[in-house]
Amino acid sequence: MDANITSEAVGLASNTDFSIISLFLRADIIVKSVIIILIASSVYSWAIIFDKIIMFRKINKDSEEFEQRFWKSKSAETFYNSLPTNLDNPMAQAFKDSMQTVMKSRSKSNISERLEGILEVNVEKQMSVVNKNFTFLATVGATAPFIGLFGTVWGIMNSFQSIAISR
Repeated sequence: MDANITSEAVGLASNTDFSIISLFLRADIIVKSVIIILIASSVYSWAIIFDKIIMFRKINKDSEEFEQRFWKSKSAETFYNSLPTNLDNPMAQAFKDSMQTVMKSRSKSNISERLEGILEVNVEKQMSVVNKNFTFLATVGATAPFIGLFGTVWGIMNSFQSIAISR
């Protein structure tokens, strides 16, 4: 009897295609949706990661150039006037926004205190631009294992049901 069951199991296994595509196509809608969600999240996460790598390299390079030009300039005002209108560098943009606010006020009293507050606000504004999409990465990193586990449990549950039906 054991030989008969073994030969049946071997026969069933040899007739079944176990390729990834075949397994995906035979899965039910829940397992397919879990796989699609995980793949889409992975692709989007890697796109964000590569975008951040490129962005941070550019920011580091541009910030070094900005600092060198800033310290070589005669004054902050002349340096401000020589800046282009469109800036990609968060450090240069924070400087430009701060200088615009200082130049508009023209009041010389408490300039260091006002400049400190203005710089703080502008640095926070630039940091929010740089930190964009980090919450998505954190959410995917925290939830993906549980979504994958759910898909695994669902698939195992279906397998056990199929085994029970076949008996």
